[in-house]
Amino acid sequence: MQMLKDRIIRDGQVLPGNILKVDSFLNHQIDPVLMDAIGEEFARRFMNEPITRILTIESSGIAPALFAGYHLRVPVVFAKKTESANQDPDTFAAPVHSYTRNRDNVIRVACRYLSASDHILVIDDFLAHGEALLGLADLVCQAGASLAGAGIVIEKGFQDGGKRVRTSGIRVESLAIIEDMSDGHVRFQ
Repeated sequence: MQMLKDRIIRDGQVLPGNILKVDSFLNHQIDPVLMDAIGEEFARRFMNEPITRILTIESSGIAPALFAGYHLRVPVVFAKKTESANQDPDTFAAPVHSYTRNRDNVIRVACRYLSASDHILVIDDFLAHGEALLGLADLVCQAGASLAGAGIVIEKGFQDGGKRVRTSGIRVESLAIIEDMSDGHVRFQ
């Protein structure tokens, strides 16, 4: 998606440790025009799937998932990383390791929001090592639902996540795949 790639080149920052900072338009400050285009592109790529629900993980996956849900006209559910006092007692849960934060989380979704009759599209902001995506796929499996695939805004193609996820049989549609950024400049596949 050229609009996204242009924005990454213009406003993204490459930080040590293979971190791409895109917080000026994707995950701290959000550009709604870009998010609308991203949602529309995910809807186009998955329009032949009978999607009933979108699943993402808090917090950076919510914006692209919401716009995809708008274009597909389906509800969006997000997995929570923290427990709260008002959380449903019946949840699907899966462990996920965050490499960016170097922390293990247990993600949870209330059982009432995923069912065996659902055909779910997973949306997330990044695919690097594949932990979040595989955790979300685990929640789909626990619910007995079917997985249409995964829409990823930015994939770090030089890391192993894309290969891990695709090898497990999950269809992955990434809007921008980064081939290399080792010298501080982003190059796409």
